[in-house]
Amino acid sequence: MATRDLEGAKQAYALADMESSKAAHDSVSVKSNEKHLEISFCGLFDGDHLKSIVYGGLDGIITTFAVVAGASGGGLGTNVILILGFSNIFADALSMGMGDALSTKAENEHILNERRREAWELENYKDGEVKEMVDIYEEKGMKRMHAEVMLRIMAKYHDIFLDNMMLHELGMQVPDEDENPWKAGLVTFCSFVFFGLFPLLGYCIFAQYNLDLVTLFSISCVLSAIMLFVLGVCKSRFTGQKWWASGMEILSMGGLTAAVSFLIGWFIEDVILSSGDAMGGLH
Repeated sequence: MATRDLEGAKQAYALADMESSKAAHDSVSVKSNEKHLEISFCGLFDGDHLKSIVYGGLDGIITTFAVVAGASGGGLGTNVILILGFSNIFADALSMGMGDALSTKAENEHILNERRREAWELENYKDGEVKEMVDIYEEKGMKRMHAEVMLRIMAKYHDIFLDNMMLHELGMQVPDEDENPWKAGLVTFCSFVFFGLFPLLGYCIFAQYNLDLVTLFSISCVLSAIMLFVLGVCKSRFTGQKWWASGMEILSMGGLTAAVSFLIGWFIEDVILSSGDAMGGLH
């Protein structure tokens, strides 16, 4: 089934070009499903997985940097930081990927179960279901007479009416038949691992030059900040937000969390443990 030229429509919107927008809507594309035309992330994942990309990537950077910051603040050596960092990356990435997949699967199963219930109610008491939808549309501002005409016609097409009822009555978006929650989990896992590696790169690359821990930690901070900004820029490609604003948003939120992690590590090492050692020395 043909559809509009979605890529052309997006470009027209970005340029505020109404004539190009009309041309995009009037043109015919061979794609049958618009969602497959979404801009891809690194050529692998589309905008349908934006949540998993940002969620996994942001948590990957922050969690790994938290380990690095806490270990650095606690005065631990490079080898310990690398061991803790890499073990954390793959353990947390697997946990988050599985969690994303299983939670999405559970949510989809709940939505489909609710849809089956609504289908049963529609089959056994169509007038009541139509009246509920008329009330909802009237509350949204549509004249009751118009809502009744529209919904009586829509009720003849059960699947369309059910999906519409799920959205407006229950606030649930029915998942597509080909939606795979395990792919969302895989995206989260890959995004976590990819972005989570960067806080450790400084220690992997520059440790051989016998740099002190302060310098290595500074390099880790710079790499983490760059990748937080890059993640925000990637997000802006799907959200329409200005790239620099999106980058600064992720950078500021991630930077704040990372700073708290470092301060906790420093506080434990220099205040609590040092005080304990001093008290022990007095005895």
